[in-house]
Amino acid sequence: MPSNRQANLARLYAASALACLLACGVPLPSFAQDVGNMATKVPSGSQMLLAADTLEYNNDNQTVTAIGGVQIDYGGNRLVAQKVVYNRNTKRMVASGNVEIVNSDGTKINSQHIDITDDFADGFVNALRVETVDKAYFAAESAERMGGVLTTFHNGVYTACEPCEDKPDKAPTWRVKARKIIWNGEKKTVRFENANFEFFGFPLAYLPAFEIADPTVKRKSGFLIPSVNYNSHLGYSVKIPYYFALSPTYDLTVTGSGYTKQGFLGEAEWRQRFNNGEYSLKIAGIQQRNPDAFIDSAGRNVSSGAAGDPNKFRGMMGTQGQFAINERWNFGWDVLLQTDKNFASTYNIDKYNAAVHQSSVYLTGLNGRNYFDVRAMHFDVQENTLNSNPAARSGQQPWVLPSLDYAYIPDVAVAGGQLSFNVNTRVVRRDDLDEAYFKPYVPASGTQRVRGIEGESGRLTAETEWKRSFVTDGGLVLTPLLALQGDVDYLNASSGSLAAINHMATNLGEQDDMRSSFARFMATAGLEMRWPVLFSMASGSSHVFEPMAQVFMRPNEQYVGGLSVPNEDAQSMVFDATTLFERDKFSGYDRVEGGSRANVGVRYSGSYINGWGTNAIFGQSYQLGGENSFAAPDLVNVGAYSGLQNTKSDYVGLFGINSPNGFAASVSGRFDEQSFEIRRAEVKAAYSGLPVSLSAKYAFIQAQPLYGFTTDRHEVTLGASTHLAQSWRVFGTGTYDLQEGLLVKDGVGFAYNDSCFTYLMTYAQSRDLHTREVTQSIGFNLSFRTLGDFGSSTNAVDAIQ
Repeated sequence: MPSNRQANLARLYAASALACLLACGVPLPSFAQDVGNMATKVPSGSQMLLAADTLEYNNDNQTVTAIGGVQIDYGGNRLVAQKVVYNRNTKRMVASGNVEIVNSDGTKINSQHIDITDDFADGFVNALRVETVDKAYFAAESAERMGGVLTTFHNGVYTACEPCEDKPDKAPTWRVKARKIIWNGEKKTVRFENANFEFFGFPLAYLPAFEIADPTVKRKSGFLIPSVNYNSHLGYSVKIPYYFALSPTYDLTVTGSGYTKQGFLGEAEWRQRFNNGEYSLKIAGIQQRNPDAFIDSAGRNVSSGAAGDPNKFRGMMGTQGQFAINERWNFGWDVLLQTDKNFASTYNIDKYNAAVHQSSVYLTGLNGRNYFDVRAMHFDVQENTLNSNPAARSGQQPWVLPSLDYAYIPDVAVAGGQLSFNVNTRVVRRDDLDEAYFKPYVPASGTQRVRGIEGESGRLTAETEWKRSFVTDGGLVLTPLLALQGDVDYLNASSGSLAAINHMATNLGEQDDMRSSFARFMATAGLEMRWPVLFSMASGSSHVFEPMAQVFMRPNEQYVGGLSVPNEDAQSMVFDATTLFERDKFSGYDRVEGGSRANVGVRYSGSYINGWGTNAIFGQSYQLGGENSFAAPDLVNVGAYSGLQNTKSDYVGLFGINSPNGFAASVSGRFDEQSFEIRRAEVKAAYSGLPVSLSAKYAFIQAQPLYGFTTDRHEVTLGASTHLAQSWRVFGTGTYDLQEGLLVKDGVGFAYNDSCFTYLMTYAQSRDLHTREVTQSIGFNLSFRTLGDFGSSTNAVDAIQ
């Protein structure tokens, strides 16, 4: 029997062939696509302007003949020809010799002979070519236009592929040949009768009759291109959307999806646009045929409860909107409501299928350098893990009601320097305690970290900073700095949260002192010294070395060391070369860096005459006095293993190079301040060019047991893409966990892309680090410009490009 991988590859090729067949061979009533309008009526009262080398009048025959370089402009339309004969009796013009008509919308019609009325509404033409403003092309043996709106092409050809300049007779990537093509400018449709779809010059499908939207109209009711997919829980599926163009300002898309395992899923999306914004509303639902397909190893269904649970309905409602109140203020929202925590992700509901969806309502203002933002937020973790599992995170996500940020910088200098003012406030409410246990998890081992407190907490922070730079005669840049921050906090924690904090304190050998309310402040006086020195070399290169030192004097951080302050927004802690010269290295306001500290290092940048460039940073930080905030434990142990917990910090450095030919590389790391052992490192290199593009990344993070990582983390990611020929590309990527000895994910794909057609096929695998379970996905997509797209979900495609 063939292996699973061989079977999957076989399905890959079969799906690709099926995609071509369905995309090209299924006659559908219409397709709602972006297209245009060929015929344009001449406005009443328009004047005709004529230019030619020679004019001949024949009063007997009532004709006027223009010869040589003829150009006629009439109501925004233009006709160019070598000769034009106008009959006053019939009010028709006969143009010959390299004739071109350019309508007011930009559509071009080329022929050697055109017979048309003087208002450009009706006409007959032999051997013509038409180019629309959107680069869609028609050609026919003959055509006639009637009433200014209906154009019929006889033995015509339609394509959206630009003709080859070197070989104009070469068959385009795709084209539709039809016995008759009827272009209705009033109904905004193009109808093909007795048509053949050709692909690279080969007939692929016969289509008795089908209709698409006109190549100039932006919106038209009709069926959109269907898509197919496969999922082990859902089975094979076909999705068919129908678009209703109800008004120039609002529309509706209704989608029906059939799943072989779960039944019919219905979706509807309403969109409406206003002068100052737009909004959308989407609903989806399914009465699942087989909910037990989602049963996990414990016999529980994440979405539908225990095996055999009669509650088979799952659904969602989501809405998004954004409106400009005026040129400075914007209001908007993005809200998801669903029957369970991962319905939108499971059924891949567009705009709402992210692994973590942030629902929010916000008001923002921007005026110059001043900024205001207030929002209410909730994070939906769409996971397939039961809430009773210690690894589950969905039920532990808080409501943020609200979060506010305000930044103000006066336009005028204050005492010769720049003054800035910042305000931040947040109120967090959580229904379930978010705690982390020691790994491997043992129920009696107790709490290791409290990432979020069950209950409600709030904080109001105001901060002001003043700084001014002076440059000495020797080029030394001195920047004194003064800063003051004040906080008011309150906490209403559940008894379970207080018990977890007490367990954590016991495990750490600390005393818990969680307070219901407190106020604190932090005053800072600092001085930054920089001495940039420029070296210009005879070879044409230039180099800037900039020794740099900062000193910050401030009191100790208040209410730290006794597990007395909740930490919601400062849980991420990365000390590296990019944060070496930050005044406060915590990532949020819940923690404030205290004690006196000095940051010392050197920055370098170089540029070379051949276009290459280099840059580097290297330095260290020192705790000069007072209590080291990074050595004091908090509820998430954010300072542990940060490299800042000792009097002398670890060394941090970064070096990068870039070239004009597409190559770039960088190496960064953190090194033990005594042994120079690597604590954290990242190496990146990439080359982007033709025909090959390459990328490589290596990341290493030393074990951080108190931070939740008991072993070292090593990971290598490689990617490559190469053009096999013009428009053809093969690409692949892989990520390997060196510590676990596991290929975490890998994928390959190939693609074709030109001006009118795109084909993409991918195959990807991912493996769970704990269970080693393998998840496989296949993705393909066909896109014919002006006709539509056909394919499966783009998840597999996006995962490896």
